[in-house]
Amino acid sequence: MSSDAHDPTIAAIATSPGAGGIGVIRISGADSRDILTKLFRPKNTNALQTSHKMYYGWIFDPATHTPVDEVLAVYMQAPHTYTREDVVEIHCHGSYLAVQSILALILSSGATLAQPGEFTKRAFLNGRIDLTQAEAVLELLQSKTKKSLGMAVSQLKGDLYGRVSDIRDSLISVRAIIEVAIDFPEDEVDILDTADLSGRIRDNVQTPLAELISSSDKGKIFRDGISVVILGRPNVGKSSLLNALLKEERAIVTAIPGTTRDIIEEYLDIKGMPVRIIDTAGIRESDETVEEMGIKKARQKMADADLVLLLFDATQPLKDEDFTLYQSVQEKNHILVINKSDLAPDFDTEKFTNTFPGQTSVLLSARTHAGLDSLEDAIFNTVTGDTHMLEAEHSCVPNVRHRDSLSRTLTSTGIVLEGLTKALSPDLIAIDLQAALDHLGDIIGQTTTEDVLDKIFEEFCLGK
Repeated sequence: MSSDAHDPTIAAIATSPGAGGIGVIRISGADSRDILTKLFRPKNTNALQTSHKMYYGWIFDPATHTPVDEVLAVYMQAPHTYTREDVVEIHCHGSYLAVQSILALILSSGATLAQPGEFTKRAFLNGRIDLTQAEAVLELLQSKTKKSLGMAVSQLKGDLYGRVSDIRDSLISVRAIIEVAIDFPEDEVDILDTADLSGRIRDNVQTPLAELISSSDKGKIFRDGISVVILGRPNVGKSSLLNALLKEERAIVTAIPGTTRDIIEEYLDIKGMPVRIIDTAGIRESDETVEEMGIKKARQKMADADLVLLLFDATQPLKDEDFTLYQSVQEKNHILVINKSDLAPDFDTEKFTNTFPGQTSVLLSARTHAGLDSLEDAIFNTVTGDTHMLEAEHSCVPNVRHRDSLSRTLTSTGIVLEGLTKALSPDLIAIDLQAALDHLGDIIGQTTTEDVLDKIFEEFCLGK
C-alpha cells in the first residue's frame, strides 16, 4: 500500500488558527520545491541547494512582485521526510492574514489544499509509519494529561506495533506447519503435533492477546477520560468545590442559594486521568423559569455522567432534598461528599456513615482544601477499581478499534484450537488461522479497508 507518485502536491497551515508568534505552512509532493522556488527569494542567491537546511528570505507575490512576509523556509528531499515525499515548510509571522496570504499563493502556484490528516495518511501509505503510529499522532494531539501523552508517545515509538507483530509471527509459524501438512497429506499425522501447536497458540498468541485487551480496558480511562458531575441542593458548596478542584476561581460563589443557573464544565487531571468536571445548578423545587432550566440541565448531566459527587453541608442537618437526591444517584457510580468541615469541627462522621451504610464518603472543606486529596483518591479508585493502575507502564494501550480486532483474533484462535482438538482437516484450520492474521493486519494497516482508513484520518486536523 503506497500513495501514487502522481498524487497532487498538497499544502495546508500546520499551526493552530488565530494570531501567534509563528505560523507554519507545510507542502508535500513532487512540486514542493518548484513552488518554493517560485515564491521564495532567499537572502543569498545560492540558497536552497541543501536539503533539510533552513534559509532566511522573503515570500513574494509572483504576479505583483511585492513582498508578502519575511520568512524562514526549508526544503526536505524525499525519502527522508515525514511523508517520504519532497516536503517544504515555510515559517512566517503568525498573523492570520500573513499565513492565509502565503497559503493562497502556494495554492495558486499548483498545490491542492490538503484534507484533514492527509500528510499523516501519506506517511502511512508510503510506509514510514504503520497504522497504529498514525493513530498515535492523533492521540498525541488530543492528549489531556501527561499519562495519556505518555501512552501516545509509546505507541508512536512502535511499542504496540511490536507486540502485535510478535503475535503475528507466532501465528505465521503455526500456519507454516499447517501449510506443510496440507502439501504432504500422507505425512499429516507426523507433521501436526496437536499438543505442541495448541501450546504455542495459547502461550504465544492467546495470552498476550488477553493482556493487550485488558490494557485496552484500563487505558481507555486515561485516553478518553471521564465526566464527573457535582450534584446537591442549593448552597452546599458545589461551585466552591469546583473552584477548589481546579485551583482557580472559575465559578461565582455567593451565600445566595441558586447562584449557579447554567452548567459550568472544565477539565482537570486526577492522577493522569482526564476528568471533565461539571458544576450544576442546585436542585430544589423552583418556580423561577431560569433556575428551573438550570435544574433540568443538571438532571440531564447527572444521567450522562460516569460519576456523581453528591454534596452535603456539614453545618446543617440532612434534609428531605438530600435523601431525594441520594435516591436518584443509586444507579450511578457516586461518592458522598460532606463539605464545610472547617465550619463543623464536631461533625459526626459515624452517624453519617450509619445513615448511608456501605457508601464511599469523603469529609472535606472546599474553602481550606482540607480533604481534597482524599476526594481525588476516591474518584480515581471508584472509576478504575484498581489502586495500582497509576503504576502501570505507558506502553501498549490499544484503542477501541484495536480492541475489537484483538477480540476477533482471540475468537479465531479459539476456533483454531477447537479444530486441532477435533483433528479437523488442515485446510479448514488454515482458514481460521488466516482470519486471525487478517484481524491483526487490520490493526497495523496491512489488511485495513479503505473506508476504515478514511474514517481514521478524517478525525485529524488540517496540516497534520
